[in-house]
Amino acid sequence: MSNAPLMPKATAVWLLDNTALTFDQVADFTKMHPLEVRAIADGDAAQGIKGMDPLSNGQLTREEIEKGEKNPDYRLRLQESKVVLPPQPKRKGPRYTPVSRRHERPSAILWLLRSHPELKDAQIMRLVGTTKSTIASVRDRTHWNTSQLTPIDPVTLGLCSQIELDFEVARAAKEKPIDAAYGGATLLPASETTKKDEFEPAERSSDDLNVDAVFAKLKTLGGKKQDEEEE
Repeated sequence: MSNAPLMPKATAVWLLDNTALTFDQVADFTKMHPLEVRAIADGDAAQGIKGMDPLSNGQLTREEIEKGEKNPDYRLRLQESKVVLPPQPKRKGPRYTPVSRRHERPSAILWLLRSHPELKDAQIMRLVGTTKSTIASVRDRTHWNTSQLTPIDPVTLGLCSQIELDFEVARAAKEKPIDAAYGGATLLPASETTKKDEFEPAERSSDDLNVDAVFAKLKTLGGKKQDEEEE
């Protein structure tokens, strides 16, 4: 519950007219400035305001007032309300859009359909505050002003905040992930191109083993050539 009483100025008017409380006590109880309370007492402020009895609505007791009148340093305490208000139900349906902004909704719908096709109609309705029939007419190009529509970001138009838009886009991405489509031939990964051939060392070892045979053959060819020259 709030620390200030309902209708503080009207309560201050009643306390000044019906009690002997000081200006500081009334100001502390009503959460007003002492100078403003003094102006009310002098008739310079709150003219025409009818005083409201805090005793009748249970915000103050007669005992509290008597304690304050006996002790100027005493501070009145606001009584806890005995009335329990039911919680306000969450409002369902599209958000309210001011009349001055309603003609801009089709442009925002067109932008959402083109930029974020993954969004559902219900999400667009929450963001822009429109109806499903309007979304369908913009999508099917049967809207009466289709030729004049230009896609405009709803955040720029002030129809929703960037946080709300990002939240709906992220939710749509989770519910409908984009499938990776085949995009043609691609380069091999680095793990494949930099992998060493397993048979390369074996081939090199076989070459190393045949070095002696190669030199022996060269010597044989060189000896035959010398014999032919001597003849």
